[in-house]
Amino acid sequence: MNPFSRLAILGLTLTLGACSVLETDKVDYKSAGKAPSLEVPPDLTQLSRETRYAVPGAAVTASSFQIGQVATQTTPTAATAMGDVRIERAGTQRWLVISRPADKLWDPVKDFWIENGFLLVMDQANLGIMETDWAENRAKLPQDFIRNTIGKVFESLYSTGERDKFRTRLERNASGGTDIFISHRGMIEVYSNTTKDQTMWQPRAADPELETEFLRRLMVKLGISEAQSKALVAAGPVSQGAQIDTVNGQPVVRLDDEFDRAWRRVGLALDRTNFTVEDRDRSKGIYFVRYVAPNADKTEPGFFGKLFGADKQDSAPQKFKILVLSQGKASTVSVQNLDGSTAAAADAQRIVKVLAEDLK
Repeated sequence: MNPFSRLAILGLTLTLGACSVLETDKVDYKSAGKAPSLEVPPDLTQLSRETRYAVPGAAVTASSFQIGQVATQTTPTAATAMGDVRIERAGTQRWLVISRPADKLWDPVKDFWIENGFLLVMDQANLGIMETDWAENRAKLPQDFIRNTIGKVFESLYSTGERDKFRTRLERNASGGTDIFISHRGMIEVYSNTTKDQTMWQPRAADPELETEFLRRLMVKLGISEAQSKALVAAGPVSQGAQIDTVNGQPVVRLDDEFDRAWRRVGLALDRTNFTVEDRDRSKGIYFVRYVAPNADKTEPGFFGKLFGADKQDSAPQKFKILVLSQGKASTVSVQNLDGSTAAAADAQRIVKVLAEDLK
């Protein structure tokens, strides 16, 4: 079916179902199947077909319900820890701190995604990184009469025009436990011309609420009750954010956090903002990162390509060191080339700006 027919049917569906409400409070993923030819970023072509991503709540038993009831009565909503699980928060960022070694958590975390139907396109225990494929949140579709009656038969007629993928990073902390980060990346389908007869995919902002919801569900997987997990994600200290400053003539991000906390926040911000952390050296405060524009092989470079000036002739991955330095009770974040030299002012300014926006 050509794009025009698909759009026409979708328009009719939305008109007849005008009284329906998008169920945005639910998470029901399905990977994108075969779709009309679109301007699709390279990663999106790796989507598998007909893989359903149903993310249900945890099974309810009498014992877990009773534990949840007790937790509701005895646990203050300001609690940020339960057993060996603690949640940290800084602005829109959240991550788990668990008093278990990383090698004991890798398989349970991997099972968490697999049990919920996700396929992993990256599974590198040596780097502590796993990543899902691109998927569609079907809960955002209108649940109207036509959708409920023929939607299951003509599933390909319905699309949210959005795709999501999630990266999970496990990192050992100084106390011997593990920090777990879940970061979201999104793409959105937009019209690519003024006549609105062609579409293409471009990056959209990370969704902190989705990240938090999957962190909460992961806590349940690791032994925390539903009620306890909801109490934990609802509370937590908030950092004062980030500011762009200049040190020795170079732009830096200044954080009002000690090194440990700043290191965690910067790592999550890198995961969110389309950088790939290839390696890291916590003892020196260095993240080794690589960047590839999503639409590097297309005529239009897309948002991140334009941000870094990438075009069809200049699509080679860009590699940098992101340096996190302690400044007493504060920290700075700067950009270096791989050889340790100062990064070009234009590149450093752009990267610092992107990180500062996410770290606020």
